[in-house]
Amino acid sequence: MLVSGAAWAQTPSAPATIDLPLPGGPDKRVITKAFPQKGPMILQRTRPPLLETPFEVFDRGVFTPNDAFYVRWHWAVIPTEIDVNTFRLSVRGHVDKELSLSLKEIVDGLPRVELAAVNQCSGNSRGFTEPRVAGAQWANGAMGNAKWMGVKLRDVLDRAGVKPGAVAVRFAGLDEPVVSDAPKFMKSLSLDHARDGEVMIAYAMNGEQLPLLNGFPLRLVVPGWYSTYWVKMLDRIEVLSAPDENFWTKNAYLIPDTPGADMKPGQAGVAMVPITKMVPRSFITNLRTGEPLKAGVKNLVRGIAFGGVAGVKAVDLSIDGGVTWLPTVLGRDEGKYSFRQWQAEVTPTVGDLALMVRCTNDDGLAQPMANNWNPSGFMHNGIETVRVKVA
Repeated sequence: MLVSGAAWAQTPSAPATIDLPLPGGPDKRVITKAFPQKGPMILQRTRPPLLETPFEVFDRGVFTPNDAFYVRWHWAVIPTEIDVNTFRLSVRGHVDKELSLSLKEIVDGLPRVELAAVNQCSGNSRGFTEPRVAGAQWANGAMGNAKWMGVKLRDVLDRAGVKPGAVAVRFAGLDEPVVSDAPKFMKSLSLDHARDGEVMIAYAMNGEQLPLLNGFPLRLVVPGWYSTYWVKMLDRIEVLSAPDENFWTKNAYLIPDTPGADMKPGQAGVAMVPITKMVPRSFITNLRTGEPLKAGVKNLVRGIAFGGVAGVKAVDLSIDGGVTWLPTVLGRDEGKYSFRQWQAEVTPTVGDLALMVRCTNDDGLAQPMANNWNPSGFMHNGIETVRVKVA
């Protein structure tokens, strides 16, 4: 049964901390257990809630538990409870028939679909940007993978009937700006993308209802695209007959129109375009920098990878700082938009070791050696390095 829940943190006890060394600091972050439906999370901000997944969670399985799934909101005015009996999803604009759908009509009245997909903040890993840029100083935990359940957006649009001349579909949720003249958070997709059969309206993740902080009761799922498009608490869909000119589509979440969204600090005259498709990433999850390994015996190295907008083709591991690479063994394929586990055995000799991991996706795109730089700290996917001591 769909129910409502509270969103805000309760009175916390004495805060625990975690070492999270970032180039620009701070070196420690608070671990909070104060948010309903959430376990221990790294606290970035209280209002609006920004909660990062502790990285050890990603070593426990390919799907990120709901109570550990990261949280990111733009505006602080978020409902603390939702009446599921009166909630409605509206569909309007350039359509034959405007709709006002109840949750029951959506859950029981439309074909159900399920899809595994990574949800990743555009600014995931921003905290490693050098020189530092403004924005939430995330480490690598502003991402998660879930099995989303819901209905195809296409089925909802077909029920309304899209009129000839429609070009885009815009989405908005229940969150509101704190001041009246600030732009409401809205995002849009081209009509063809919105109707591709993969974009969905989810009401459950990992077999359970959405946590309120992750978008209850409905959220848009845009597989392979960054989470700025995954509108939470979705309650408004508008079909447009002209390109979307709203602030969050036209002016926000822009990246350099360059290979890898890369530019030089202070560089001027760079054309900017909206960030859209995710790029491949991979991580070592069972080892941390400084952790000891035993020399002359087999040591297991494992982690996760995802291909962004395409599936994982290969994950390679280097134990010599990227001079040579060896293939890893891939785990079960949960779908092209999902995390995929990988593992390898290494037999190192005594000394300092730089372990590096690289994902190549089915489109042939591989991770670059180093992170890009842009003023927003977006789309980082440089090869991760874990430095260990072998004795």
